[in-house]
Amino acid sequence: MRRLWPLTVRGTGALILSLACFVVAGETAVEELIYFGILLLAVLGASIGSLYFARRSDVVARALIPDVASVGRETLVNVRVGVRTAVPTAPGWWIDTIPKGLSGSAEGIFPALGSGLRGNERVVELSYPVRGEKRGVHYLGPLSVRSTDPFGLARRSNVFGQRTAVTVAPAMVDLPPLIDYAGAAGGTLHTTTHQLGQGADNLVARPYVPGDSMRRIHWRATAHRDALMVRQEEQESTPEASVVIDRSALRWGAEAMSAPGEDPGFEAAVVACVSVVARLVHDGYAVDVLDTDGTVLVERIDGGDMTEVDVMLAQFATLIARRDDTLARLPRLFGGVFTGPIILIVGRFDLADAEAVAPVAQHSSLPLVFAVAPVGDALERAAFSGWHIGVIDPGADLAVAWSSAVGRGTNHALV
Repeated sequence: MRRLWPLTVRGTGALILSLACFVVAGETAVEELIYFGILLLAVLGASIGSLYFARRSDVVARALIPDVASVGRETLVNVRVGVRTAVPTAPGWWIDTIPKGLSGSAEGIFPALGSGLRGNERVVELSYPVRGEKRGVHYLGPLSVRSTDPFGLARRSNVFGQRTAVTVAPAMVDLPPLIDYAGAAGGTLHTTTHQLGQGADNLVARPYVPGDSMRRIHWRATAHRDALMVRQEEQESTPEASVVIDRSALRWGAEAMSAPGEDPGFEAAVVACVSVVARLVHDGYAVDVLDTDGTVLVERIDGGDMTEVDVMLAQFATLIARRDDTLARLPRLFGGVFTGPIILIVGRFDLADAEAVAPVAQHSSLPLVFAVAPVGDALERAAFSGWHIGVIDPGADLAVAWSSAVGRGTNHALV
């Protein structure tokens, strides 16, 4: 009921005073008090009218920098409020509604405005930072502005219903480069991470290393530098990698199917997936991102194309689990081929699963399996089959698990 009262403390005092004037005037027959009471009521009416009956239009538009927010990182929200009012307005107080998937403080002083009858609408620019807390699509707004009349007697809260969708992408962990483990990756990856953004035409030559073919000697560069140089563009290849995330709801909590950001285990797997993809792309791999049934989750990302990694992050903002269990079909995806690294990310992982995916390890130069909830000796059984193994703990450092799994030699006996 207090919010419905249109008067401020000062306005309420003026109303009480005007009523008191009428009472006293009736008791003392002082006509001047009646005139004074009428004057106060007129001022109160004008104050309320200036807020409720004046013609006014408002348009709210929000822009985010960057456009896509990320879990654990701050994003700046710029708000443009277009206002046209028939009478000048005093300063007010604005509050923007922040959803649960974001955190921050969105309030401040709304500036005073002059009359807009003869001119264009006034544009008020506001800004505030928000922090991504939960993956998904969340909505900022509505914006409310609490204003008073120029005399400070009446007040009104205006709610502007425009809302803005905010995409919150999963967090991405910076993983150690895979290039440090080129031998484990099959030795097909050449150093391209320091040459991102350059085309093959610019990479003319590099120093000779033992094992390079003499047919690839770049004689002009050799004469110029007085050292053996080889043609870099002929040395470069496009190594391939596959990142597979198992979205079967049977391996996660029921919350993983309901909405993004609800199941901590599934969230850890999504973070691992995007982080591994980013690392591989940065290291020069062309990466396929798949589900265990072969569904392409993201179009192939070429080596070094970090712009497409950002696109992937936005697409993964709404990724949830599904009903079917297709992990046993994984060997069919890689049957008859030999490829580069295959990184499999699963939730619950038992001995039957380890047996089912065992053949895949023979088709990869670097097979890695990361499990959020391994059961018993399942990971050790996978290691016996040729997989490098790791555990994803939602509360632990993913970079440590990555380094340990990549650097660990393949086990050939059960631990």
